[in-house]
Amino acid sequence: MKVKDAKFVMSNTDYTKCPEPNMPEYAFIGRSNVGKSSLINALTNRKSLAKTSGKPGKTQLINHFKINNDWYLVDLPGYGYASVSKTMRAEFQIFLRDYLVKRENLICTFVLLDSRLEPQKVDVEFMQWMGEKAIPFVMVFTKTDKLNSHTLLKNMKRYEEIMLESWEELPPRFYTSSTKKTGTEEILEFVGATNEDYHKK
Repeated sequence: MKVKDAKFVMSNTDYTKCPEPNMPEYAFIGRSNVGKSSLINALTNRKSLAKTSGKPGKTQLINHFKINNDWYLVDLPGYGYASVSKTMRAEFQIFLRDYLVKRENLICTFVLLDSRLEPQKVDVEFMQWMGEKAIPFVMVFTKTDKLNSHTLLKNMKRYEEIMLESWEELPPRFYTSSTKKTGTEEILEFVGATNEDYHKK
């Protein structure tokens, strides 16, 4: 699938005020500084559709983008960062939880993970919560161009070991680099195939 059209629709903190749930929706989430905005821009072939920032915690709203007039891409606030107040973090957790649990047309959530790091507790706990709530998600490893294949393989194996302690099998995984656009085609193919299944229902 090629992204021919990408438009910003709206931002808010209330899932009930999101666009009408009449199209399949895919959310992107991860710890701050994981490369989420850069990946969204690479996927849509736009330089600044999602705002990138060196300051963690910049995205603080549910941001909807309409893609090809056929599906929504949603840029969610990062989790686990310490640069905002505890009160703000608590508010984020509430509206994020409500969105993820209650948004009826949310087909899949892309959980972004920094491939340079061994499994982080906050990431593992978030995916565990997603599993407990039966919210479909896939794992997206970012910044794979920043490390050699041996280290990447070692970190991926560690993820498998930790996740399989409580999961029967792992969700689908994608390996990406926003700089080299690695993995973007695979993600868009996944979305395209999933959309076909959605429209058949």
